[in-house]
Amino acid sequence: MTERRTIEVALGTSGLDANGLPLRAPLVVHGGNAIGLETTASMEPELSSDHMLINIGPQHPATHGVLRLVLELDGETVVRCIPHIGYLHCGFEKIGEYRQYNQIIPWTDREDYLNSPGNNVAFALGCERLFGVEITPRCTVLRVIAMELSRIISHVVWLGTTSVDLGAFTPFLWLYQERENVYNLLEGWIGARLTTSLTRVGGMAADIPDGWLDGLKAFIKGFPKTLDESVRMLETNAIWAGRTVGLGAMNAEEAVNAGLSGPMLRASGVAYDVRKDVPYLDYETYDFDVPVGTVGDVYDRFLVRVDEMRQSIRILEQAVRRLPDGPINVDDPRLILPPKHKATSEMESMIHHFKLVMEGPRPPAGECYVAVESPKGEKGYYMVSDGSAKPVRWRIRPPSFVNLSAIPKMVEGHLLSDVIAINASIDIVMGEIDR
Repeated sequence: MTERRTIEVALGTSGLDANGLPLRAPLVVHGGNAIGLETTASMEPELSSDHMLINIGPQHPATHGVLRLVLELDGETVVRCIPHIGYLHCGFEKIGEYRQYNQIIPWTDREDYLNSPGNNVAFALGCERLFGVEITPRCTVLRVIAMELSRIISHVVWLGTTSVDLGAFTPFLWLYQERENVYNLLEGWIGARLTTSLTRVGGMAADIPDGWLDGLKAFIKGFPKTLDESVRMLETNAIWAGRTVGLGAMNAEEAVNAGLSGPMLRASGVAYDVRKDVPYLDYETYDFDVPVGTVGDVYDRFLVRVDEMRQSIRILEQAVRRLPDGPINVDDPRLILPPKHKATSEMESMIHHFKLVMEGPRPPAGECYVAVESPKGEKGYYMVSDGSAKPVRWRIRPPSFVNLSAIPKMVEGHLLSDVIAINASIDIVMGEIDR
């Protein structure tokens, strides 16, 4: 369980309870002063006024994409929140019905573009279950490395941008330098940075080059120091505490009923992690913990994501030690292209290459659903095959979409300024929502 740390700053007596701990819901802490959830009208009847509707977004930097929130306000207190989505509809699922399985992989990059390698791996796992193939041991470990680096990228971006949303700029600079270090690793591995298209059905687009693990080891050694410094700047800061403690709290029952997953669910005290509960890629053989919170507010979500980055470093250390030699692709001519030197020198290999590229691999008729633990929660892919080279149906289960559905409950009764912090704590990417 993630430790609910006592905030050792001068919040004032109204910011701490009788035990010296930060105040929690139903109180909202603002700048060290606890303000109740009663509306202005109920506290001062003579100041009552008509409710006002305002828009936050879809063109607003703090909505992290083209999200529109219509807020009904009584004074500065949110009475009702209506989220509007659909401004970035991309049609990924429909496009996938007209693409071969490997051709869909670049589209998975563009859903949650902060988790491109993780999406690539998740989609490939679904295809491989549909095809009925088992990937190689080296490919398995390389995919774990890719997914955990991707998790760190996503959480680093969340922590850096949320810090900016709440008024802290320095952690943003420190953390984005570490993000750049990970992108340099990905570029050295696959040649791309943001949208990687890292996997192929049955394997990987490329193996890691010589010396690449040295760069990964350097990152594993240096990143925890930067993370600790950033967290130290925030976790005992009066402004940070005032903008996060007690905001948008969801208890365990509410979180489960809302269908939340990932850090949003675990911050509410539910220790559900797909890597542990429905293991894939041999995650059950890795030693790592599942951080959980106690209150389920913005502050707990901050603590959970920070601890998850530390757990990712633990997993990466183990993956580096156990990475075996061997091929990265399965030995299956239905899926894997022949080596390039053979395709350019042997007629049979050239024909095989041509047919596989032009016609595409054909799985048996059937359907499957595969879920992974993405940085934002349970990410699932559902596929239906009729035996052709293109899926009849490709359906995405995006955690951002489900997690966002809880924002009306989380912001009601809070102040307008709190909406920014609560929305940031959900950690959404609109490409995954407007899929």
